Amino acid sequence: MTGVKGFCACILGFLLLFAGCAAGGLKDAQTGNGAAPEQPADGGVQTEETMRITVTVNGTAFGAELENGEAARAFSLLFPLELDMSELNGNEKYYYLDDALPAAAERVGRIEAGDIMLYGSSCVVLFYQSFSTSYSYTRIGKIANAAGLARAAGGGGARVSFAAA
Repeated sequence: MTGVKGFCACILGFLLLFAGCAAGGLKDAQTGNGAAPEQPADGGVQTEETMRITVTVNGTAFGAELENGEAARAFSLLFPLELDMSELNGNEKYYYLDDALPAAAERVGRIEAGDIMLYGSSCVVLFYQSFSTSYSYTRIGKIANAAGLARAAGGGGARVSFAAA
């Protein structure tokens, strides 16, 4: 009899724990004041913490926005930053930083030209071509209009600077 009561108590405890977690998840999905975040015309969510930056590739400037995450915030603390980025695969420029940034890698599935990502915890990657991928990256930011980026990046290494706009 004690075994059945213990089993039932364990199941009841598990159900209560599960119900509490589910309710907490619903609360977290809401905004703090019940209002929906502002929606810009491009469909993205604009927040007060969005940081606009300028990415200059071999002398050509591009406007970009950083993600709202730890890696992007840590990256922005390095600004102004000028890197001699290396070429890889005819679609990206990369540079290994001396110090690691906070990483939260995820399988992104598709890379878009203009994506600024972190590979591992210290490799900054600027993509200038779009393609599908099975690799995992931490998103740092994105160039708003990547037209002309591939031409500016060229076929070899590139001098790339990142600065607050």
